[in-house]
Parts: sequence; structure tokens; C-alpha cells
Amino acid sequence: ISNLSKTKANAKKIAVLYKDRWTIETAFQHLTEHFNSEINTLGYPPAALFGFCVALVAYIIISVIKAALGIDNQVSGYYLADEISGTYRGMMIAIDYKHWVVFQQMTPIKLANVLKKLAAKVKLSAFRKHPRGPKKPRPKRKSCKAAAKA
Repeated sequence: ISNLSKTKANAKKIAVLYKDRWTIETAFQHLTEHFNSEINTLGYPPAALFGFCVALVAYIIISVIKAALGIDNQVSGYYLADEISGTYRGMMIAIDYKHWVVFQQMTPIKLANVLKKLAAKVKLSAFRKHPRGPKKPRPKRKSCKAAAKA
């Protein structure tokens, strides 16, 4: 069902566009869940927009990493984001700035090759999702009348 004429968009085109919409909405769901893109304390629109943009850049970086590693749906976006943020904080403390300059001086092709070599060492099994089992049904509570009779 659409308000578009057949000349503007046929059913197949509308279906493709609708499918892409869900891809985009899934991306925003991942942003919200894994990168805390909805910051409650930033009430001012420019600050909230900045926070959202930072989360969006982080999502793009994660997407590139997932594509480079050939990550499937069994890898947890949460665990991956947690590992990257924790490792980054540690590297910024332990490794002096002068050791990072070499990456700035690399050509894009050289940097891509170095990153591929590093990516080959990642143990994806450490980031597997751990889905919960089915929830147990809650026991029915006894009413006060039933408890008094017992």
C-alpha cells in the first residue's frame, strides 16, 4: 500500500526501499544499545546532536571492523564495543604519543595492510553472543483469602 503512483515507484522498488529502512533502523538500534547514543544528561540540542554524531562515527568504525573481520551475527556488538573502548583507554595510558606517529605517516594502502594483519590475530570466539534461555514462568501468587484458608 502506497500513496505513490505506479510511474514514480512500482511495488518492487517500494519493497527494496522498505527493506533498506529496516537496515537503517537496525543500525540506530545498535547505536542506542551498544554506544549509549541517547545521552540523558545532555539536555541542550547542540550537545545532544554532538553526542549522537560521536556515536554514529563509532558505529561506522565498528561496521568497518566487522566487515574487515568477516563477522557474522553470532558476534556481540556489545562485547566488541566494550573491548575496543577498554583497549583504547589502556593504549592511551601505556603507549606514548610518539609511537602513534608512524600510523599517521602511512599511506592508506600500507595502513590497510597493517590493520588486516592485526585483524587476523583477533579471536572472534571471545566476542560470541550469549543468548539467554527462555524465561521461567513466574509462580502464581496466592491471594490473602487462599493463604488464610490454608
